Amino acid sequence: MSNNPWQAINAERVLFIIDAEHKVEEKVLLDWLEDTKALMEYGGQVGHCVVPIAHDPENIPTEELHRALDVPEETLVAPVRVVWKTSFDDLKRKPRWRDLLRGNPRRPNQRKAQLWLDEDVTRARCILGEPATVKDLRQRYEKRKEIADIDANLADYVAEQASLALEVAERRLRGSRYKVPRQVSKQVRASDRYKKGLDKIREETGASEEDLRAKALPYFKELVALPHNFWQDVAGAFNRWVISLGYENNLVVDLEKLEKYRAIVREHPTALLWTHKTHMDGITMQSILFEHDFPPPHTMGGINMAFAGVGFLARRSGAIFIRRSFQDNPLYKLVLREYLAYLLEKRFPLTWSFEGTRSRVGKLMPPRYGMLKYVMDAMQESSADDLHIIPVAINYDMNNDVKDYAAEQSGSIKRPESLSWFISYLRRMRQPLGRIYVDFGDPVVVSKSAFKDDHLALQRTAFKVGVEANRVTPITLTSLMSLSLLGAAPRAQTIDELEENMNALRRWALHRDVKFTSDFDDDARDGMLKLIDNMVNSELINRYDEGPETVYAVAADQHTMANYYRNTIVHHFIPKAIAELSLVEAAAADGDPQTLFWNEADRLRDMFKFEFFYVPTDEFHREIRKELSIFDANWEANLGDRDSVQGLLREMKPLIAHACLKPYIEAYRIMADVFARLPHNESLDEKAAMSAAFKYGRQAYLQRRVSSKASIGQILFKNAYKVLSGYDVVEPGDSELVTERKNVSKRFRVLAHRLEQIRALAMPNDIE
Repeated sequence: MSNNPWQAINAERVLFIIDAEHKVEEKVLLDWLEDTKALMEYGGQVGHCVVPIAHDPENIPTEELHRALDVPEETLVAPVRVVWKTSFDDLKRKPRWRDLLRGNPRRPNQRKAQLWLDEDVTRARCILGEPATVKDLRQRYEKRKEIADIDANLADYVAEQASLALEVAERRLRGSRYKVPRQVSKQVRASDRYKKGLDKIREETGASEEDLRAKALPYFKELVALPHNFWQDVAGAFNRWVISLGYENNLVVDLEKLEKYRAIVREHPTALLWTHKTHMDGITMQSILFEHDFPPPHTMGGINMAFAGVGFLARRSGAIFIRRSFQDNPLYKLVLREYLAYLLEKRFPLTWSFEGTRSRVGKLMPPRYGMLKYVMDAMQESSADDLHIIPVAINYDMNNDVKDYAAEQSGSIKRPESLSWFISYLRRMRQPLGRIYVDFGDPVVVSKSAFKDDHLALQRTAFKVGVEANRVTPITLTSLMSLSLLGAAPRAQTIDELEENMNALRRWALHRDVKFTSDFDDDARDGMLKLIDNMVNSELINRYDEGPETVYAVAADQHTMANYYRNTIVHHFIPKAIAELSLVEAAAADGDPQTLFWNEADRLRDMFKFEFFYVPTDEFHREIRKELSIFDANWEANLGDRDSVQGLLREMKPLIAHACLKPYIEAYRIMADVFARLPHNESLDEKAAMSAAFKYGRQAYLQRRVSSKASIGQILFKNAYKVLSGYDVVEPGDSELVTERKNVSKRFRVLAHRLEQIRALAMPNDIE
């Protein structure tokens, strides 16, 4: 059944801890030890003790072990266990519900175990955990006891160590996807670092260490994940089933990079930070890593997701649910910090969404620094260093959450998460949604020293992660089609026009090494027609086929949804869009044209700083110079010639400023108009300004002062409010403030007009 365990026995006395849940497993292990002992001709004294460890590794009964440990200190303690072969041992095979409904196939009950042995005795493989002497175990136990008395007795400690040793041995057979921490709470509570943290709180609050330890126990229970092989299998099957409701079974993954990061996870503390577009992101991430035998990451998320059913399963497959607010609770902070420090030290990877919340508008949102700060603080306290942050971009052909986002951006109230909400969510998944794409960026490495010496290290790190996640975000057919249709709106496009415009956008992006999804590897026309059918069926676009030609356009009430898909890729085009607007400024205004151009480029870059992640300024300038040099090597010298500038704009096909920036500029204009109507001694707080902007925005849309409902949204207005605050026109002021507010509004109107000029240049000649 296995190799000979006696090869590891180098003592005259040995005590075997028999990890057996029933008599069948006990007999298998004892027979194995007896048979192999004869082969080695071992002549020492042998004892054994049955301790059911695997049944519940966090609560091991130790009464019999306590008695059995009354042996000489030179006795070697060796744990053994039966590992049952199952269909899950094939790492290429995905768990199926029918394999799990009768219970954990890795831990068969007595009747099933005997049936399996009768059919095939090789299904039971016996393993040995790393042995240790009673003396060594006692010394380690006494050392821990000096810090914290968390073990009932020596047997309690020995059982914990036996469990850990057997986990390591079993993982060699099962695979890396079952590498999970055990007895975490006890090990953290027994650490010297945790004791020092308690001492500090004790000095600040006057509470006793005993009271603090007792008060912290519920926090450990709330925070510490309890991953279990069986529940990992259940979660694997559940995740795959959820994905299959709407998406194709084969997830598109960069396997080469995934293998590269496997080595990083083994050698360094690691965090995988993924873009967050839908509730499917976490499910997708867990499914990919599980199915490719990747060490399971601990997924950090808000405690609002720990609702009935889902919370139970998630916690037992590695989820860490963190309270939304605990700033005034130093004990909770300590427990969280020490727990994360333990995971970093032991090389258990962490994962969470970079933005902290789902992006309601498609583009990468500003990061929430909380999770990253918790992890960085934990690393400062631990022996771990050089945290490797791996950006992960998750994208979808179609996103079933977009309808909810469109409603929320229009002012609807978000439905809170619950079991009934989740069931409804799954029901709405039953429609063709295409493929899921997962891409990995280059690691962002953060050292302790860099974080300690630079008070902006947190922001710099998050910025680098955002830029890298954007860089590897691929262009999907849905996003490119949305960009094309919205750029032409309100004009509809024939299939030939749509294809021609998309091909022009694609050629532009390919020339700049922008990634595309595998959809573009298929027959482009067939893939586009299939996607159009899905978009028409989901009421995202309209198809009119009663005229001489079939034409397509974004449905009048669906611009917000189409805008979402456009925004998933818009960051690739922003430098070019800013360059186009800056050229118009250089040609239209009086002054030195080069100064006008670069001032406008920097002003627009700053204006959109709440919307997009940028490379550093010098690199941004190089990107613009490189872009314009493709069309005119002497473009900068020719800025003084307005005819040359107009000619350059005509040559810069495809023109995309109008297709990329219109919703932002129109939303900013709406907010600016709201403030332009106020007396100089009045202001509005953000909530009141948002309310006023929604009301005025709906009126402006009906009057066609703004072109689309996509320009009316909560996040757009929040950022517009921040922009106006930066322009110092929000707070009350002197009589000159009215003029300044109107000037700001006028600048946005000028930008909107310039977008229309660029749109006119971009349109086919027959409608110019």
